[in-house]
Amino acid sequence: MDQEMLRAYQEGSATRAYEFLGCHPEDRAGVPGFVFRVWAPNAQGVSVVGDFNFWNADDLPMDRLGGGIWEAWSPNPREGGAYKYLVHHWNGRRVYKADPVGFRSCRAPDTSSVITRLDRYRWHDGRYFRRTTPPLNTPMNIYEVHLGSWRRKEDGSCYSYTELAPMLAEYAKSMGYTHVELMPLAEYPYDPSWGYQVTGFYAPTSRYGAPEELMYLVDTLHQAGIGVILDWVAAHFPKDEYGLYEFDGTPTYESGDPMMNEYAGWGTRAFDYSKPEVRSFLVSNAVYWLEVFHMDGLRVDAVSAMLYLDYGREQYKPNRLGGKENLDAIDFLRQLNDACFSVRENVVMAAEESTAFPLVTRPDFDGGLGFLFKWNMGWMNDTLRYFQQDPLYRKYQHNLLTFTMSYAFSENYILPLSHDEVVYGKGSLMGKMPGDYFWKFANLRLLRGYQMAHPGKKLSFMGNEFGQFTEWDYRKELDWMLLGYEMHQKMQSYTRELNRFYLNHTALWQIDDSWDGYQWIQPDEQDLSIIAFRRIDKAGRELLVICNFTPVLREDLRLGVPKPGTYVPVFTSDAAKFGGGGYGSAPTESEEIPFREYALSASFRVPPMSITFFTCREAEQ
Repeated sequence: MDQEMLRAYQEGSATRAYEFLGCHPEDRAGVPGFVFRVWAPNAQGVSVVGDFNFWNADDLPMDRLGGGIWEAWSPNPREGGAYKYLVHHWNGRRVYKADPVGFRSCRAPDTSSVITRLDRYRWHDGRYFRRTTPPLNTPMNIYEVHLGSWRRKEDGSCYSYTELAPMLAEYAKSMGYTHVELMPLAEYPYDPSWGYQVTGFYAPTSRYGAPEELMYLVDTLHQAGIGVILDWVAAHFPKDEYGLYEFDGTPTYESGDPMMNEYAGWGTRAFDYSKPEVRSFLVSNAVYWLEVFHMDGLRVDAVSAMLYLDYGREQYKPNRLGGKENLDAIDFLRQLNDACFSVRENVVMAAEESTAFPLVTRPDFDGGLGFLFKWNMGWMNDTLRYFQQDPLYRKYQHNLLTFTMSYAFSENYILPLSHDEVVYGKGSLMGKMPGDYFWKFANLRLLRGYQMAHPGKKLSFMGNEFGQFTEWDYRKELDWMLLGYEMHQKMQSYTRELNRFYLNHTALWQIDDSWDGYQWIQPDEQDLSIIAFRRIDKAGRELLVICNFTPVLREDLRLGVPKPGTYVPVFTSDAAKFGGGGYGSAPTESEEIPFREYALSASFRVPPMSITFFTCREAEQ
């Protein structure tokens, strides 16, 4: 074993531990075979058992190397064979464990690892994969997908990665999305966890096929120009005996302190980031998904739980400074981001972080965590709370629209309308909208348009695009049959054209991180429940945006305007082709009538429950 690799693993600085841990082909004295290595520092003994030795516990004992690593080599294993480690605990128990760095798992209910090589797939995504454009300077409109319930076969079974590849690539491209975000794909035992309780961190879930099939899915999406972000879990793991749970008979990947090693609400164990081997395991895992599977980025789940020692705990032990921040987790996240950006400079590292923890998307040398993006949970909560109000009472909640701009540029944000908002009795986005059938669609179109106009990158869960009425159910596919109804067809068409409008107008994405790209025109028209603002690109091109959050047509709304000329409507959610009322907004001329801080103003016709985008055709001098 490479002593440099061992030293890095022990020090917590390894970034590719998967190259020496786990199972790998290795010739010895000219004889082909496989070598197995596993970290089990407090085990009394470890054996490799599997198909190749008829699961004989005495056939292939492992040798103890330095740093708690055990190793065994044999010429007998064959690719595709199942195996486990039989770990001898201090108390005499012997427990069968899946390989923590196993590259493939058997199909449930078999929990064994599978001997697998990952070096045979030939990629065809070089043109996309080698791009160097920084994500901050590009449009980002993410389609969040749970592979097992996006589409299903007629008999209710899941499609494979290979079968999904052309369907998902064609759909995402035709709809105008830039990225697909896949809910967790590391192997997990419990379907209702949706992948957020992982037992096989290095094994793509066998539910949809082999690792090479996942590579094909990513490759196909890349060839269609679609980036791939993976939901990645590094906060916790379940207590299934064959997994990481007390791996060597003692708390191994978790803390030995019973007050701090569990999340009672989730029924899971928390990773102990103070252990260098745990940091090496997790950082290497992140690099593994980026390098081996060509993922374009990771959305790190449950960052809030990682950052705070009191998260989900009634009692906790303060850090060495007396605070509740998890200082080891902070160091780990900085190390994680540094390692991932070393793989590719344009990687998308996004934090699902719901607190006011500062500087999440600032570099570590500025005291930050080093993420590129943070999910804007405040925007999501305030916006959905506002939209759920009866329009008659929205004027009393106007601050929910305007407050988000007080911190919109404090981080690099992604605006999420994610799966979390359409489960556990929350209902679908459509189900949250007030009013009758017609107004529900109008509200949903307005919500999606408002999301596109607001500073920040965009994310929306599958089904939102065509107005799914029922809450998401991971056990069945989306309600695609709704596209047999006119209003759902029009909702999907609206989403497609809105997505393309976003892509084609640099003012909506080129400056997402400062007031240079956004200026208020009318933030406080609460009695009418109207807001108006400007979005501006680096060349000074701009869009004027008016949102009307009531079902009332405004025939003569006077607003200040920045330039002399004709203001021409170029996109509206109220268009009849999208299912709207078709009231429309006519072009309007600026007038030398001062209005608030503007020397010019214009009178606008604003359709009910709508968002309308205007461009200015400047007057000739």
